[in-house]
Amino acid sequence: RDPDGTLFLWYHNEPGGVCAANKLTRPRIGAAISYDNGKTVRDLGIVLDSGDPVDCNAKNGFFAGGHGDFSVILDRQRRFFYFFFTNYAGALEEQGVAVARMPYDARRDPAGAVTKYYRGRWGEPGIGGHISPVFPARVSWQAANTDSHWGPSIHWNTHLRRFVILMNHACCTPGWPQVGVYASFSANLANPASWSHPIRLLENKQLHHHPGYYPQVLGLERNGTDREAGQVARLYVHGE
Repeated sequence: RDPDGTLFLWYHNEPGGVCAANKLTRPRIGAAISYDNGKTVRDLGIVLDSGDPVDCNAKNGFFAGGHGDFSVILDRQRRFFYFFFTNYAGALEEQGVAVARMPYDARRDPAGAVTKYYRGRWGEPGIGGHISPVFPARVSWQAANTDSHWGPSIHWNTHLRRFVILMNHACCTPGWPQVGVYASFSANLANPASWSHPIRLLENKQLHHHPGYYPQVLGLERNGTDREAGQVARLYVHGE
């Protein structure tokens, strides 16, 4: 939310009719804006999408490629929005949890302003373009035995003075079974290599009746949100 009340939003979009022979879709990430606190929303278009061909033979059960399952955070200097997203497309070395960024000043006109991180530079276009994953997949999303982190949720932790990413981890049979909820830490969004090796917070057996999708922290302080939390916070998994 800008000081004048304008809301900036991003969305995960799954178009239909991608594959004629099955229900696989191909997610993409778009931007939107609201001037009335979300009562009405104006679509600003797609800002992140894969340039790789659709693979309707993918065996993960949901996606034939694409970018999705993401979160966005503004850096502490208010210079860039950082998009942490899952790439389900292309060569194995580009699949997994990846990152892109957009200048803060482009928030009202984001078309063409998002760039992906690739081989040490923020030089690849948000639409198409290559990717160097922050957390690479071990087994392709096109395979039945996918092994990959996905669905990053990021917040700034005021106690740790670090950004924290929570992630799912799908492995190693069809249907995206989860082996747990993982966390990684970094003080510098501009340096994707600074993220720590993911550690498991919860094992699958601790997640009880739900599959463990979509871990998310909500801060308990007066100004706590899903983007900022302190030493003690509330953890939601699958919205519960």
